[in-house]
Formats: sequence, structure tokens, C-alpha cells
Amino acid sequence: MFFKKLKITIGRTSNQLAWFISFLFFCGLNWAQEPSTTKLRNKIEVLKGQKKDFQKDTTYIGLLNDLSIKLRFTNPDSLLFLATEAHKLSKNLGFIKGEMESLKSLGCYYSDKGQHKTAIENYENALNLPHKDNYPNLVLRISNDLSNEHVYNGDYSRALMGYLENIKLAQKLNNKTMESILYENIASLYATQKDYDQALYFYSKVEKLNANIADDVNSAETMSNVASIHAETGDFQNALFKLNRSIKIFEQNKILDWLAFAYEVKGKVYLLQKQYTRALYWYNKSNALHENLQDDRGIIDLYNGMAEANFALKKDSLAHDFAFMAFEISTSIQSMEGLKKCSNTLYKIYKNEENYTDALKYHEIYQKISDTLSRDGNKMSLTMLKTEINHKNRHDALVLENEKALAKQRNYIYIAVFSLFIMAVIAYIIHQGQKIQKKLNKELQEQKQDLELREIELQESNNTKNKLFSIIAHDLRGPIGALEGLLKLLNSGDIKSSEFREFIPKLKNDVNSISFTLNNLLTWGQSQMEEATTNPSNIDLNLLVESNMNLLSEIACSKLITIDNLIVDKAIVWSDENQMDIVVRNLLSNALKFTYGTNNEKGTGLGLSLCQEMVTKNGGSLWVESEMHKGTTFYFTVPKGKKQLQKSA
Repeated sequence: MFFKKLKITIGRTSNQLAWFISFLFFCGLNWAQEPSTTKLRNKIEVLKGQKKDFQKDTTYIGLLNDLSIKLRFTNPDSLLFLATEAHKLSKNLGFIKGEMESLKSLGCYYSDKGQHKTAIENYENALNLPHKDNYPNLVLRISNDLSNEHVYNGDYSRALMGYLENIKLAQKLNNKTMESILYENIASLYATQKDYDQALYFYSKVEKLNANIADDVNSAETMSNVASIHAETGDFQNALFKLNRSIKIFEQNKILDWLAFAYEVKGKVYLLQKQYTRALYWYNKSNALHENLQDDRGIIDLYNGMAEANFALKKDSLAHDFAFMAFEISTSIQSMEGLKKCSNTLYKIYKNEENYTDALKYHEIYQKISDTLSRDGNKMSLTMLKTEINHKNRHDALVLENEKALAKQRNYIYIAVFSLFIMAVIAYIIHQGQKIQKKLNKELQEQKQDLELREIELQESNNTKNKLFSIIAHDLRGPIGALEGLLKLLNSGDIKSSEFREFIPKLKNDVNSISFTLNNLLTWGQSQMEEATTNPSNIDLNLLVESNMNLLSEIACSKLITIDNLIVDKAIVWSDENQMDIVVRNLLSNALKFTYGTNNEKGTGLGLSLCQEMVTKNGGSLWVESEMHKGTTFYFTVPKGKKQLQKSA
């Protein structure tokens, strides 16, 4: 399984480095034939001799660092030379970015040599430099390398903590490429523990990010790793599909280290299908590429796979040679995973040869390393993260289910889904587990209370809606239906125009009733939505009452009712004029409607409810006194008018 690394694009030049590259060409290094290196050489030749004091040029230092990483798997000794030179020049100039990049290159060199302590020291020195925060994306890349080093050292717990912290930084920087790499490295951690379901969960996140990044090479790297998972789970068809796609991309772009890895995984697919000859074919193709690479960490799984294929073909001697070479490389670079796999293969070979002494020796090595990699800290960290993710997924599913249920009942309400992803500090996970659980339970309880409060609000909204529909049904449908019926009769010729005109007074009353009800309905609906505002001013209540008496005089005459205005002249009150107009009109209308009920009028209670609300908003109160067979009196109060100062002329 490959842990993701970054690729560096070369684009800087200098004169001194031109001499060094010329020397490398003279030595016949095969990497010089790569297009990017050829392009670099041409640029150097053009710029050669342009600047004398090149050692103080930060562009020159940047080129040293870029080229050092370019040579990582083809000429690591040159990497060491270039990075050391870049670090010395950067320190002399106080060039922090140059120091960080050169320390990163040195860390990679010692990592590949298996000198994990020295590699970690270089990475940590880079991250401890002053003003490092001026280069957050570089900090992110170095931190990823540091976490990878903890993986190689068998400290999965510490590595996982680093990956998770770096993911937060990548998201803050909107660095999708690094976020994808970090998630992929977490997936690889789970793959080493054979927790393939959890590995595929993280790979699914990686593939979504890759779709947005739209980088074919990056996607091909992920496909190769996912193919390895499919091979382990027996999904050989998907494994080969992804491998064939990734191999094509690596071949087109000449990404030799990843192409060698893809060939090796394809060999593993056939090995697990017990097609040992075909497995060796792809292993040999990978081995041919490794002849031009210096990637000890990458060749361990290849040699071990070749050992297993030859062992299955009963070629024990070849199997022993490949397994032993893989074991020696693993030992030299202190690869814990490599030692685990190779010692197990050697155990099986020696056991088959009935060499029980050596078989026992390698079995003990295998068991010891397995116990180390499966120690409680590693298992607890990985298990805790898995538990948190599963809990979050169940929580999200529950919220989604509730949201769908509420949407069916109230399709105009959108439920806000609140999710909490608990990121615990892995080093303290054993001591903090109970605290985190309590915190999560508390948050879930708060969300439950929030949902219950929302449900109450929705119920009140539904009650309002039902009341509105009831009003429309009772006060509007009848008059509108009558008008519709008369129009149909007129249109069909069942009644004449002269007969229709006889209904005009009745229709006028119906239309007035509809208009009045609609006006009340809209006003009340606006107030229920808390959009109506009260703007009080000095108004003459006498004139307001007189205006409404005139408006309703025709209804009063039709029912032989006399209306008297006993309000004194200039009765100034401090109220919202529109709202007081609604109050007076409703009270007068109700009085006319329910005096002996000669027209069989019906009421909904909306008008009186509206009056109560408007009077209250204007700082007054409304009440009623009623006596059987005598009548009913409605009272309301509002504030007196305010004196206004006049400006002098």
C-alpha cells in the first residue's frame, strides 16, 4: 500500500546547478531523459552566465530544492547533495522557505534509508522554524511527511493524530489536493490493519475530492491503492478495472514509481486468484522498472509477492531468495510492515522445508512485530475514530429520516441538520473517551430539544393555516359560488338580462362582504406572520367613526337600523389610523350583522379577534358587556392624542 506523496514541478534555473546537471548527464543518469529534466537543462543553458552572485539568489535555492525531490527515487545521493547545499545557503540568507524545503528533502532522504529518527528530526526542525506560518501549504506537506514517518515507525496512533489535525488545516486552506492525500493515508492505515470496509469508506471521500480536483495522475494513484483493497477482498474484477485505467495514465505520463506499484498490485491480483504464472509476469514487469528506481520501500512487497508466487509453484529456492532479499531490505530501512510480511513468508518456506529451527525463528519475529503494530494505542486510536465515524453516520441517517418524515407532513418547512464530528486528541483518547461520550450525548439531547421546539412551532403554523382555510371556506366560498351560479345561468340563457339585474343589489352586498372579509383576512394573516407594524399618530376618532358609518349606511338602511355617533368633535387619540379604521369598521359591521339577524348572517370570529389584536397593539384594551333581551355593548380604550409643538414662523 502506497502512502501518498507530492510531486514537485521543476521550473527554476541557475548557473552553478547547470554545471552539476552537466556532470550528471556526463555520468549517464537515465532520469536526464525525462521531459521535465530536459526542459530544465535547456533553460539552464539559456540563462547560463547571466548572474554572477547566484548563490544569494532565492530562485537558485528553490531550484536546488525542487531538483533534489525530483531525484528522490532515481539518485538519492544527489538529493542529499542538493538539499544539503540548499539548506546551507538558505541559513546564510535567512530564507525560511528555502530552509523548510531543504529540511523536507533531507527528511525524505533519511526516511528512504530507514533512519526514522533522523528523518523525524529534519521534519520537526522545519516545522519549528520562525515565521513558518507564512507558508501554511508547505507546513501541511511537511506535516504529512512527518505523519508518514510515524507510520513507517509503527506508531499508528501518533500518525493518525497528525493526519486528522492536518485535514482540518487543509480544509481551512481549501487545499483539496492535500485533503485528498491525507484521507488516502488514513485509508492506507486501516488497510494495513485489514479493516478494508473502513479503508474503502475513506477512499470514497478521496474519490469525491479527486473528482473536484480533476487531476488524472492523482486519481490514478488512488485507483491503484483502491485496487489493492479490492484484491484483498476478492473483488478481482473491480481491481483489474481500476488497475488497467491507472496503468494507462502512468504510462502516458511516465510516472515510473507508481507504474511499478500498479504492476505489482496486478501481480497480487493474479496471485490471490492462484494464477501464479500470470502473477510472475506482472511482478517481473514491475521489477524491470525498479532497476531504474531506488525505491527500497516500494520493492519490499514486490519481492515478497514474487517469493509467494514461486513458493506456490514449488520453486522453493527462488522463493527463499526473494523473501530473504525483501527481509534484508526491510531490516535495513527498518520497515515494520515489510518485516512482518517477509518473516511470515520465510516462516512458511522453512516450515515446508522442515527446517523447524529457522521456521520458529521467523515465526517469532513475525509474532513480535505483529504484537507491536497491534499494540493497544494503535488499536484504540483506529477503533475510536471508526466508532466516531459510525456514530456520525448513524446520527446523520436518523436526522435525514426525521427530515423526510417532517417534509411529508409539512412540505414547506426545511429542517436544518446539525452534525457534529468529534475530533479527539488521539494521544489522550483512553483518558478522554468517557468525557467525549458524555459531550456527544449532551449535544444529541440539545438537538432533540431543538427538534421538539421546532415541532411545536410547526404545529402552531399548521393551526394558523387551518384557520385561514376555514375562513376562506365559510366566508368566501358561499358568495363566490352564488355569483358563479348566476353567471352560469346568464351565460346559458336560463335567465334573462332583466332578471339578472334584479340580483344586482344582492350581488353587490355579496361582493362587499367578500371584499370586507378578504381585507380582514389579509390584515389578520399579515399580523400572524409578524410583518404588520404599528405607526401611531394623532387621529380624530369622530371623523373615523363617521367615515365608517357612511360606508355601512346602505346595509343599515336595508335592515332599518339607525346608527348614532355620540363621539364628541375633535376626539383626538394616539393610534395607528389604519388599525383603528379596521377596529371601528369591524365593530360596526358586527353590530349591523347581528341586530335581529334578518339576513341569516354567520360569523367566524375573525373580525373580533382582529379588533382585540389591533387595540392591544395600540396600547389599549377591549371588552364586552351583554344582557339577555337587551343587547350587547363593546368597549375599547386607546391612548389620548399627544400635544405637538408648532414651529414659530
